[in-house]
Amino acid sequence: MSDKKLIRREFLRAAGSSAGALVLLSVQGRATSLPVSEQTLYVGTYTSGKSEGIYVYRLNMSNGELSHFKTVKGVTDPSYLTIDRKRRFLYAVNEVSKFEGKASGAVSAFRVDPKSGEIQFLNQKASEGGSPCYVTLDHTERFVLLANYEAGNVSVLPIKRDGSLDSAVSVVQHRGSSVNRDRQEGPHAHCIVVDRSNRYAFAVDLGIDKIIGYRFDSRKGNLIQHTDIQAKPGAGPRHLTFHPDNKYAYVIDELDSTMTAFSYDASRGTLRPLQTLSTLPSGYSGENTCADVHVSPSGRFLYGSNRGHDSIAVFAINRSGQLTPVEHVLTGGKTPRNFTIDPTGAFLLVANQKSDSVVTFRIDGVTGQLKPTGYVAEIPTPVCLKLVS
Repeated sequence: MSDKKLIRREFLRAAGSSAGALVLLSVQGRATSLPVSEQTLYVGTYTSGKSEGIYVYRLNMSNGELSHFKTVKGVTDPSYLTIDRKRRFLYAVNEVSKFEGKASGAVSAFRVDPKSGEIQFLNQKASEGGSPCYVTLDHTERFVLLANYEAGNVSVLPIKRDGSLDSAVSVVQHRGSSVNRDRQEGPHAHCIVVDRSNRYAFAVDLGIDKIIGYRFDSRKGNLIQHTDIQAKPGAGPRHLTFHPDNKYAYVIDELDSTMTAFSYDASRGTLRPLQTLSTLPSGYSGENTCADVHVSPSGRFLYGSNRGHDSIAVFAINRSGQLTPVEHVLTGGKTPRNFTIDPTGAFLLVANQKSDSVVTFRIDGVTGQLKPTGYVAEIPTPVCLKLVS
């Protein structure tokens, strides 16, 4: 094997597990150093204040520093983002209550330059519900799925070959209410996630304390209700994430600051509760609402954000999918909304919405614990973070 091929093979192997910026290799007795590439960070924001749209940054994989690359202006309230696996297209909700004279928000499509990471606007379509707050892709990447908070519904829009969007082919309205009169007077869909098989989609509704399971038709984009799971009254389930092995799922509950672990039967598309734990440290009595949840790429740790305590709660995941609290780490800012973990599992980045900052933490791969890198990027009203290599 040639030196170049050996270097490339060993570099790719090392880059997948190393948190450092420099991978040291030995090729036929010679020491060789290869820089780990940067990653591109897309930041969704609310534009009612100082923000101008979507911000694009570079993440230095050696130390966690963020450097500004581009600002995509003229995008209204792009509060949540998603990007396809091949990094060709980016989709952003426009979290507004009215669009083209209707009670609806919108979703915008962008083409991504594969070399520079710059994005170019393609088109915009109605989300078919007010205040869309979550967007994702099915695994064929032929459809965009949306959760519309204000309307309390979920919708599906087809993606054309050029990456632009077509009008919705499926809209499902949730119904009901729950015990918190201020926040649960009606349905408020907050998240929709497709499982690995692409056969089932799960919508998390804060307003009715339910996780609603749908059969997903990946040919036509239709959602057909399949099951629902009742959360504790007043819990306010917000976001759901699957474990990498697709055997477990985790839901963070916004209103009562809890994390619920589920076992997942992928053959039947059903969730079974395993345990519920507080996201807050013992003795904390201040106000708090939870926001986001992610599993580490290794599948060994779970993270959730607390707004009020302004921290990331860290849990260890055992072989049965159950959780053990590890620590609570202050985020160095106010109201940590969304956060993300880079694909190598080296860094966790937090969007502190009300202190206009994105803070970088290094992840200990053995313990799951977080350590601030010291780098803070000043970004107006950051809401959603998406990293790509």
